[in-house]
This record gives sequence, structure tokens and C-alpha cells, in this order.
Amino acid sequence: MDSKLVLIVITSYFLLLFLISWFTSRKVTADTFFTGDRQSPWFLVAFGMIGASLSGVTFISVPGEIGNTKFHYFQVVLGYTLGYFTIAKVLLPLYYRLNLVSIYTYLEDRFGFWSYKTGAFFFILSRTLGSSIRVFLVAGVLQLILFDQWGIPFWVSVLITVSLIWLYTHRGGIKTVVWTDTLQTLFMLLAVVISIYLIGKDLGILKIGEFVKTITTDSRFEIFNWDWQSGTNFFKQFASGAFITIVMTGLDQDMMQKNLTCKNIGDAQKNMFWFTIILVFVNFLFLSLGVLLYIYSETKGIAVPVRTDDLYPMLATQHFSALVGITFVLGITAAAYSSADSTLTALTTSFCIDFLEIEKKYPQEKQVSVRKKVHLAFTLVMFLVILMFRWINDQSVINAVFIIAGYTYGPLLGLYSFGLFTKWEVKDKWVPYIAIAAPIMAYIISQNSESWFWGYKFGFEVLILNGLLMFLGLVLLRKK
Repeated sequence: MDSKLVLIVITSYFLLLFLISWFTSRKVTADTFFTGDRQSPWFLVAFGMIGASLSGVTFISVPGEIGNTKFHYFQVVLGYTLGYFTIAKVLLPLYYRLNLVSIYTYLEDRFGFWSYKTGAFFFILSRTLGSSIRVFLVAGVLQLILFDQWGIPFWVSVLITVSLIWLYTHRGGIKTVVWTDTLQTLFMLLAVVISIYLIGKDLGILKIGEFVKTITTDSRFEIFNWDWQSGTNFFKQFASGAFITIVMTGLDQDMMQKNLTCKNIGDAQKNMFWFTIILVFVNFLFLSLGVLLYIYSETKGIAVPVRTDDLYPMLATQHFSALVGITFVLGITAAAYSSADSTLTALTTSFCIDFLEIEKKYPQEKQVSVRKKVHLAFTLVMFLVILMFRWINDQSVINAVFIIAGYTYGPLLGLYSFGLFTKWEVKDKWVPYIAIAAPIMAYIISQNSESWFWGYKFGFEVLILNGLLMFLGLVLLRKK
């Protein structure tokens, strides 16, 4: 693609984001950044959360992963439905009843100071790593199709990327994010639908029946894997999907902060149910796109890249029509920023509320300046972590994201499970040590599982093992 065209598309897109930011950040109060004044329409939150949940990882990595694990990822998606149902019926009523701004303040009420700080710390760690690797994936694509042609080094392009995010979120916060995520989701979905249609047209697949037959008769259309030793076994994947959803949405300040901007619990639950239905369908579309990409490559005699994450970007920018290229650039840009903007807002919220206790220690006029400094600091941290991933990552990003989640969200899963399903108190000062020990033990077990457990290989369900170890550790710490 012509780099000037890419630049025009991205510039126009950001001008639109800045326009939305200007409208949503007028007449803001100190609380608007954190809560959106609790006036967000539920349907707007539901639609915007799709983009934030999918991010650039789904946009690029999921279609490419079809070549490695076929349609098996859809087993994880099916598990999402159980996870979101649990969030709607168990966690959302709790958060609304306690009128929380940061969801981790629940841990202080339930266990004490150190449990509270431990939960908030693991969220910040996990979200910083997870969201940075999402932005890293997209930054690599933009580097390839735009910045390399202009002779701009990777670190400069990443600095530009995170600076733009900071610019349109630093005033309106979550109120701005709810609206920009809606726009970003729209562009992402348009990109995948247009890509599927134009690829199908090029391959001579014009009718819906022909499209369905082409996908379902392909050898890569294999949803269920019943081999118990495989890392993609159905029961492992389904359970992993459910628990990944609970921790990466229900126990995640980023995702829950959007839900908590709804007017009441009824609207928040309605948002969650409709969001679940749409998300399952959208993931199926992305997997179907992956099958079409491989069929197209084989039909045209195009070599598939070694890194499957590069397949969709390569075809969209080098082999498809200009229209596909433009929609791809818009889609991948929207996917990246819909995840990163809300993450920066959530990290700022958690640090200000959970560690600085901004509402207790600072007068209202001072809170704004403190919050802006924290927001800028996390922008810098994200920039540095993205550069780190540039040098160490060598695998599919979708796998890297779930591996990080498995080890960093496990302590949160154990803490909330123990708090919700038992009435025991714990020796609070020892909780941080258990939270560090649980992921370490989970890693050791997962690395040796094949030799210790008759060939059993851990996949994403290492998250469940990690949470269980944390839960058992809290049982040992219970007070008599």
C-alpha cells in the first residue's frame, strides 16, 4: 500500500477521535474520569466492549492461528458464555451493591489492607503486560506498512502511538473511552466483514450458502478436540475460556469500569448478555476469515509467513485490493486503540484509588493534577514495555496474552473465589507471599506436567491451577 494513503487514513481517524474527546470532556468533574458520572447508555457500553475485548490480538492473531490449531480456539469462545453469565449474576450485583469505583476495594472490606493492595497490584501488572503486547502487535504492523517507508524507527512510531492515546483520554477518561470504543468497534467489524466479502468475491464465493460450505468443508474447520492429553482438548479450552473471561473481564478494573458507568445493575446485566451473544458471533467471523486467508494463499500460490500473525497484514497490504488495505488499516488501528485507551484509563483509576487513595488524601482541586501525572506516567510505562516485547516475543501473540493472564490473574481468581464462596477470615499480612508463591508453583507444575501426570500437557487452564493454589494457600492462612 502507498504510505501516503495509509497516513491520510490514520490521520483522519485520529481527528475523529479528538473530536469525540472534545465533546465528551466538556463540563467534566473530578469523578467523571473514573465513573463517567454513571450515565452511559447500556447498549453503547455493550457495543464498545466488543472492540476492547477483541483488540488487535483477535484482529490479527486469531485468523493466523487457524493454521496452527484449526478452529479449536472457538472452544475457548464457547467457554466465554459461561464466564460472562457468572459475571452478570455474581460479580456485577456485588459491585453495584457496594457502589465501587475500584473493584479491588472489595478485597479490603473482605480481608484487609494487604489483600486489597495485592489484588490491585496484580491487576496493574497483568493489564500493563497484556495491553502492551496488544499494542506491540499493531505497532509492528503499522511500522511495516507506514513508518518503515518513511524511515522512522520503531521506538519513535511507538512513542507517537501512545502519545496520541494519552492526548484524547487524559481529560474525559472513561466517559471519552465509552464513546471512542463504540466508534472503534464499528470500524473493526466493518473491516472484517468487508475483507471476508472481497476475499470471497475474488475466490468466486458470492452466496452465503457457498461461503458456509467453503468454510465448513475445509480441513481447518475442526472445532472440537477430544484428546485429553492435547493442550487444545475441549474440556480444557472450555473451562479456560470461562475462567479467562471471569478474571480478564469480571476481575479486571478496565472492563468492569465500563460496566459500572451504566445507570443501574439492570442496565449493566443487559449490557453483559447482549455483549456475550455478539462476541461469540464476531469471533466466529474472525476464525472464518482465517480459513479464507489460508485458502486464498493456497489458491494463489502465496507462501504463508513463518509467523502466522503476519499472514493477514501481508495479504491485506500486498495482495488484496486497495479497499481491503484501507479497511484493514482502519480496523487494526481501531482494534489497537480500543484496548489501549481503556487500559490507560483503568490503570490510572486503580493506582489513584487503590494506592494513592486520591479521594481520601487530596482536596478535589488537587485530585485532577495528581490524576493527570499518573496518567502520563502509565503512558510512559506502556511505551517501555512495548519496546521490551519487541526484543523477547517469538510466538503467536494470542498465546502470549493468555499465558500472561494465566500467571498474573491467578491470584485474583483465588482471592475473589475465597471471598465469595467462604466466610473465613485470613491472616491478611501473609496474603502477598501466597500470591507470589502460587504462580511460581503453577509454572513449575505446568513445565513438568507431562512427566509427572502421564503425558498431560497444560494449556490455558494453568490459570485454573494458579487460582486453585492461591485458594488452598488462603485456606492454610484462615483464622480459627
